[in-house]
Amino acid sequence: MRVVIAEDNALLREGLVLLLTSAGHDVVAVAGTGPEVLPALLEHRPDAAVLDVRMPPGFRDEGLRAALEARERIPGLPVLVLSQYVEESYAAELLTGGASGLGYLLKDRVGRVDEFLDALERVAAGGTALDPEVVTELLTRRKDSPLDSLTPREREVLALMAEGHDNATIAKTLVVTERAVHKHIGNVFLKLGLPPSDSGHRRVLAVLAYLNNQ
Repeated sequence: MRVVIAEDNALLREGLVLLLTSAGHDVVAVAGTGPEVLPALLEHRPDAAVLDVRMPPGFRDEGLRAALEARERIPGLPVLVLSQYVEESYAAELLTGGASGLGYLLKDRVGRVDEFLDALERVAAGGTALDPEVVTELLTRRKDSPLDSLTPREREVLALMAEGHDNATIAKTLVVTERAVHKHIGNVFLKLGLPPSDSGHRRVLAVLAYLNNQ
């Protein structure tokens, strides 16, 4: 996998390079400031980009802006955004254009190497990888919505779906059968007024689109 990394913290940046190259990926470019990000993405058109939200010179949302513009100019560019904290507005803005090939993780997650690499590979394949803490924020930020009608178990299933997990993983995590998971997913879609199919990434994208547009 060809990857572009944008991170202003030199130690973390080099750590990401070492981590990805050790896992067999090719880091084709690195960026340390916001203005460097978009040119690197346009030049190399990587299989995936790992971008920090806040970068010099302003340390506001330079990485996020670059990601949004890059996805406009390179439709479908897989982007995994890293953030120090849960910034709900940034996550929501990132998802506005569709969740395919998008991830939003807290930087602490990078230290969990297997989880981080799995998330990056999911995003590169067109899937979704949202940090559990981000999912919690998205699920709890709205009141008086159809989400309120979900049972605690259905909310657990929905959260794991939004993180990008398949039925088998959800079943293992919740210690239930895949048949039970399939039934819970059906109930979730019914209550949210969404198409009943739970196949592929379409279910995750539909749920995220619903959450993002309420």
